[in-house]
Amino acid sequence: MAAGFLLNNQLTDFAFAPTDAAGRARANAPDAGKRPRSSMAPTLVYEGARLVALAGSPGGSRIPEYVAAALLGMLDHGLDPAEAAALFHLSQRNRAATVLEPQAPDALAEALLALGHTIERAEMTSGLHLIQIGDALVGGADPRREGIALGD
Repeated sequence: MAAGFLLNNQLTDFAFAPTDAAGRARANAPDAGKRPRSSMAPTLVYEGARLVALAGSPGGSRIPEYVAAALLGMLDHGLDPAEAAALFHLSQRNRAATVLEPQAPDALAEALLALGHTIERAEMTSGLHLIQIGDALVGGADPRREGIALGD
């Protein structure tokens, strides 16, 4: 803890080896004064000067996808934070397959296949925590992991 904030105590966002197979130094090797590469995306959402939502999630390189999808659910589709945190995940990061969670609708998988996507079904362990700020605080936590986000 530092000034009330829980800090990441892992070095997994640094390169595991200081050099690559050819002996070249890795840009992301641990060293004094360096910061790890990370896809952490704690997000504050404002409407003008008013804070309206907070979002964050563990989940490695998929964190931005998790946070963006949940915020779209809340802001564009009127979901409450718990509903947004529980949405199924879809991941396509310029890889061979588009990954869908098992609970994603079969119709979506079929539509993506028709567009030429290769589909892979896999669990994705996000851990979203969302807070919506209005007349009251409304929290939502991802049911895929332990945790709770409470409001008023």
